[in-house]
Parts: sequence; structure tokens; C-alpha cells
Amino acid sequence: MKGLKDVSRRGFLRILMAVVACVLAFPPLVAQAAGKTAKYVFYFIGDGMAFTQRMAAENYKGEKLMMNKLPAQGMATTYAANRFITGSAAAGTALACGHKTNIGVIGLTPDGKRLETIAELAKKDGKKIGIITSTSIDHATPAAFYAHVPKRSHYYDIAIQLAESNFDYFAGGGFKDPNNKKKNSKHYVGNAIEYIKNHGYRIITSKEEFENLRKGDEKVVVINPRLQPGKSLPYTIDQTKQDITLAEFLKKGIELLDNPNGFFIMLEGGKIDWACHANDGTTAIQDTLAFDDAIKVAYDFYRRHPDETLIVVTADHETGGLALGFAGTKYSTNFAVLHAQDMSYQRFTDEIVKKLKRKGNVTFEDVKPLITKYFGLKFEGLSTDPLVLKPYEVAQLKVAFMDSMNNAKGKKDPYKYLLYGGYEPLTVTITHILNHHAGMGWTSYKHTGVPVPTSAVGVGAEMFNGFYDNTDIAKKLMKAMGYAPVVHYAENAAYTYAN
Repeated sequence: MKGLKDVSRRGFLRILMAVVACVLAFPPLVAQAAGKTAKYVFYFIGDGMAFTQRMAAENYKGEKLMMNKLPAQGMATTYAANRFITGSAAAGTALACGHKTNIGVIGLTPDGKRLETIAELAKKDGKKIGIITSTSIDHATPAAFYAHVPKRSHYYDIAIQLAESNFDYFAGGGFKDPNNKKKNSKHYVGNAIEYIKNHGYRIITSKEEFENLRKGDEKVVVINPRLQPGKSLPYTIDQTKQDITLAEFLKKGIELLDNPNGFFIMLEGGKIDWACHANDGTTAIQDTLAFDDAIKVAYDFYRRHPDETLIVVTADHETGGLALGFAGTKYSTNFAVLHAQDMSYQRFTDEIVKKLKRKGNVTFEDVKPLITKYFGLKFEGLSTDPLVLKPYEVAQLKVAFMDSMNNAKGKKDPYKYLLYGGYEPLTVTITHILNHHAGMGWTSYKHTGVPVPTSAVGVGAEMFNGFYDNTDIAKKLMKAMGYAPVVHYAENAAYTYAN
């Protein structure tokens, strides 16, 4: 009799262990208050985009942004596990996994346990997955949804894990280290792009090929035909008809991914952050507007499927310490002056300043017409003209011009760092002055710790009202999709791939 009881106990324990294994392997469903879960999910992340970036774009455009019209409006704290002011890897992990981690870490806990992302949960649940960005596809925020690495700079490992993710649609920039030239991986398996192809993906690099994609085309990686430094899309202000916009990437993604089980799409406006790092207000605003155009595409889809769709718009952190208000203009703002800017700081640096340096024997008088041509700032005119420079601003530009010619970016000089932040001196001084004329100021060339806005519409959107942490955004999304709103760990909880 005792032996029979022991056998029964052992049998019960085996059944219990099997049940636990199934629970870990498949995301448990939780009932929604209204009995519905989100079949189609759009997760928008404006990198570096807080309240000020949104409002600057709205005032520049002269009408309300789509993201600011969404009915649920909340805000979230952004701190990392080991630093108050976060970075994109730690914040991306919080937004993708619902767990704090350290600066620079992607998809892992601070002690190295492997986290499951909401995109991975959705894939297990039978949904199709799309990852879209204006940065390189292996950059921190997109990588946070499919990769698990101890350092965000492990671009080769990230690309390899993209191939192994089995996600359906990737779109944006290129790959930063497909041949492991940085020697960050100890497990080289050949060229990463070839590895991705060998895992069944098509690599699309022309707009014509992109436009010819049709429903039924599976496992696609689309790389914009033209790339700026960092293997990223050109800034919106620099784009031509050759380029693919975020809205176009999303529209095509919906076409390819729509299916009876639904989809999960994460779209990042990644270069809002880059422009704010460089304190280029106009460029940041135009990238914010391009991001908002993509949200409009999602909202059009929501209107056709209001009972099945959830749209969430948030940010990983604020960048630049942007202030809407400048001491030199007191209460005055004039966002119209920003329309005079014709190219990004990046393009002006690469195509104008570098060319002048190569030419040599260039004077400040040679540069003045270029400043007027590309940024609208005038050296002569009526004092009532909002684009006419003041004498002290001309003096600032002369100093910056000399520092540019002497390559004094301020990386080692603390005073010059405050002036230029390590960016090209003349370029960043021009954007500072133009932004000041608009009534905008900057406090940093890095991230800040201010809370960021979160907006939502659709199934479960009411959960995104209020004040919460960025880890809660992932958990609220999980709940809206019918998954247990807890931190999920992968089956192989310890990270071993490439330490």
C-alpha cells in the first residue's frame, strides 16, 4: 500500500512538472474586463521623444499631432536598474520585457538571466511580428525585441539573433557589423547577412523591390536604398523619392503581416533621438512628424478594426533637455523660423563643412552665404526680421568657424564640450542660434531623466492612463494581448551565447 502511494506521488509530481513546463513554454491567457484581447498591436517608440519634442512638432506644424489626439494619455518614469538617466538598451528592455536592467544591456536581467520579450510571446501565440526603425535594424531599441546580449555594441551577435528570431518582417536601416570586425563575438558563423538569408529571409535593398512585395511574401528584411552614417535612414529633412518613409514601411508591413491570428508591430522613430543629441531642433521635429505620419497609418487600420486593435505610443527617454522657451526671447516663440532650415546638421557637416576643410584657405566671409542658404539666418536686414543675426551671434559663429577649421570639437576641453558637445562646432552653433530665434533651448547633448508621455487607443487603452513606470507599459501590453502581465523568462534562463 505504501509503495502504491509512493508511485501515485511520483506520478502526480511528473504531471505537475509537465503542467509547469507547458505554462513556461506558452504564455498563459488572462481575461480582459470586456472579454476581448488585442488581436492587432502597434507599439510606437519615439526614441528621445518626451513632451517637449511632441509640442515643438505640433507648434511647427500648426495642428494637433495624431499621437496627441489618442484618448488615453499617461506618463512613465524611465530610470535604469543602475542609473537614474537611462539609455536606449536598458529602456528598450524595460519596454519590451517589463524588467529593469543595467545600462547597455539588451534582453537580459542585470545578473544575466534571459528575458522573453513581448514580441517573442506574441510569436509563440501565433501572431506575425514586424520590427521597423529609422536606425540600423541592429540598434538598441529594435534589438530589445528580438536579441539578448550583455552589451548593445555586440552588433554581430544581434544580427545573428535576428536570423534566429523567426520574426516575419524587419524594415529600416542596415547592419553595423555583419562580419564581426569589432571582434565582439566569440562565435563567428560567417557573414551575418548570408546567415540571415540562410534562415529563409529575403533581403530587399531597392524601393522597387519593396513596392513589389505582396501578401504571402514571408520573412523579409527591407533595408532603405540610401543610408546615412550609422547605417540609418536619412533624416526626414534629407530624404528624397528614393527613400522609404516610416509610414510606407508600416503600410507595407500591415499588408504582409495581416492574418487570422493577428500581428504585433513595433515601430521606432529612432533618429528623433539622434537629432536631439546634436541639438538640431528642425531635424528632430521633422523626424517626429514622420513618426506621427506612421501613427496615422496605424490609426486608419484601427478605424477599420476598432474592436481588435490596440495602438500604444511612448518613448524610451527624453534627449537633449529640450526647453520650449529661451532666455533671449523671454516669452516669445516663433516656430516659423525653423522652416528656413533646408538640411540636417549631419548633411551640412558631411557635404558642406567637410568640403570647405578639404578646399582650404576658406574665410568666414566664404561661409556666410552658405549659412543663409541652408538655415535662413541673415547677416544683414531689418532688426524686426526674426532671422537677422544679432552682433553677439555673429561673433559666436566666427569663433565656431575657427574651431571647425581647427577641429576643436570639445571632446577633451570641458568648456568647448559645453559649446559643441563633440559635434561639428560651426554646425551645432548654427542650429543653436536658429533654435534660439524660435524660442527653443537645449540643456544637454545626452539623455535626461524626465518622465515621457504614453498615449493609446483601442482594446485595453484605458490601462495607459495615469502615471507609472516604463516596465508597466510592457505588462499592460501583455495584459491587453491576453498574456500574464508578469516578467517572463526564457526556458534557457542563463545567458551563455557570447559573453
